[in-house]
Amino acid sequence: MVDGKVAGEFKEIKNMKKRILTGDTPTGRLHLGHYVGTLENRVKLQGEYETFIILADTHALAGKTQDSADASQVKENTLQVAMDNLAVGLDPSKVTIFIESEVPEIYELAAIFSMYVSHNRALRNPTIKDEIKMKGMGDQFSLGFINYPIYQAADILCVKGELVPVGKDQEAHLEQTREIARMFNKISSNLFPEPKALIGRVGKLPGTDGNPKMGKSLGNCIYLSDSAEEVEKKVMNMYTDPKRIHLTDPGTVEGNPVFVYLDAFGVDTDHEQITKYKELYTKGQVGDIEVKKFLVKILNNFLDPIRKRRSEFEKQPELVEKILREGTEKARSEAQKTLLEVKKAMKLDYFG
Repeated sequence: MVDGKVAGEFKEIKNMKKRILTGDTPTGRLHLGHYVGTLENRVKLQGEYETFIILADTHALAGKTQDSADASQVKENTLQVAMDNLAVGLDPSKVTIFIESEVPEIYELAAIFSMYVSHNRALRNPTIKDEIKMKGMGDQFSLGFINYPIYQAADILCVKGELVPVGKDQEAHLEQTREIARMFNKISSNLFPEPKALIGRVGKLPGTDGNPKMGKSLGNCIYLSDSAEEVEKKVMNMYTDPKRIHLTDPGTVEGNPVFVYLDAFGVDTDHEQITKYKELYTKGQVGDIEVKKFLVKILNNFLDPIRKRRSEFEKQPELVEKILREGTEKARSEAQKTLLEVKKAMKLDYFG
């Protein structure tokens, strides 16, 4: 016969859920690319996993230089991004949303991790290299920018995240997190999980201007908080097939942003009509304007419930603050436990 206390402990272990850690850098409001990249999976999995969502406000400073170190918008952006997460359907009773800068243990972990990562390895990160080139940063990037993946490793491992829903461009960062986890597991076995990436069903959503990358700094986004009128304006100005001059010219569907968006947001509800438009477009039997108007309808149908939920949270700023305060307290408690384990494993626990 099993002792009652042991039975209770066994039940608790059996019922423990695996953990998700994912989040956002609050450099501005979230857009449709964020939704297909990670938000959609957060919502789907919030009941199956113990989910932590980090608002990585310190990371928002990583692209700054001494000449542009204005942090005045970071706090407001953090609140806006929190509401974006809640608006897409994340349930605060199921997920823990927390603010990075309010968990100082993350920085201590990052400092320890940085001692085990060579400077050359940090510079080899392909995502970092691509961003330096894309933003024309030359050699004017901050030390924090190069250390970004190390801080991200601390974000993930401070709560021992096992699954990380991310956009495709974040895979390289996650590989560095796994390397760090393996290094510390040599010091003490099973100290950290080696987190796995969960890539969204749409690898990467292009910008409205046809740029393969959608980005706030590029001005080619459709935001989750955009009004119906803003969505219409952006879609009607959207890049399509540059070789198609007349309505009767055969058009290219593959890689055409309008059809990429249709597949991403309308395939479940309007698959038949999308297929028909693709056939007509390739034959030169339908114009860009008609297809774009159809996309406007699909996107606004998708965004309407998100706008409605967001409006409710905007009316209750005290509720949003409560959610963030409680989430941050829980995350910090977990980070404190993790940091203590790391220090003990490294024999750095001097005073008990």
